[in-house]
Amino acid sequence: MGILNLTQDSFYDGGFYLDEAKMKEQISKMVHAGAKIIDIGAMSSRPGALISNPEDEIQQLLPSIQYIIENFPEVIISVDTIHSVVAKKVLEQGVHIINDISGGQFDKDMYITVGSFDAPYVLMHMRGEPSNMQEHTDYEDLIAEMLEYFIEKIERCRNAGIKDIIIDPGFGFSKTLEQNYLILKRLSDFSILDCPILIGLSRKSMIWKALESSPNDALNGTTVLNTIALQKAAHILRVHDVREASETIKLVEQLKSAS
Repeated sequence: MGILNLTQDSFYDGGFYLDEAKMKEQISKMVHAGAKIIDIGAMSSRPGALISNPEDEIQQLLPSIQYIIENFPEVIISVDTIHSVVAKKVLEQGVHIINDISGGQFDKDMYITVGSFDAPYVLMHMRGEPSNMQEHTDYEDLIAEMLEYFIEKIERCRNAGIKDIIIDPGFGFSKTLEQNYLILKRLSDFSILDCPILIGLSRKSMIWKALESSPNDALNGTTVLNTIALQKAAHILRVHDVREASETIKLVEQLKSAS
């Protein structure tokens, strides 16, 4: 899953692809590098980010959606949004997946909207919202509480008609650096939920803070952690750097097939 950020203030590539020509170039680059899914977002979810206006999101999203549909019909399109009105609009346009960092907690109509289109749904774990999520890292038993969260929300999704649920542990969302690494270490525990697992580690602070570097220098660390995630039951890698992730997947698959 390649990331296309259509925002001014994302932590790594904010503002890069607001220009239409650069947006189209990046989409083409990701597809040719092996992206099977492109995840488009018009609201930053970096720590401290504010909630976006749905109408502004829609206006930012539609040109890139239309470009992918017209030029790369084989590509699965995912839209990263917390608003059901945005989800409804983009699903009507031909988007395949809704990726909701809030897990449905910001918009009570999200589950029923996604269910009505029979669309897959990425259910992420987070406490609070981006503006205050790092104030909500006080867990008694992190993994157990995350599993309880997913079990409860998966049931609500199913009741709303959502058949295909992908879970995202939410690395960097309401977790400390140490908690992020505990989740990665115990990632296979989430297989009990019987849902595909999406991993979003790309260039995040859990990498560059541990290495005392920066997002720009976090590609090698991203590859290392993506490799570990694939060995621990991850199914989808959500990344900025598609070629490197595609190569990681191929090599891990080669290793798994060795006899």
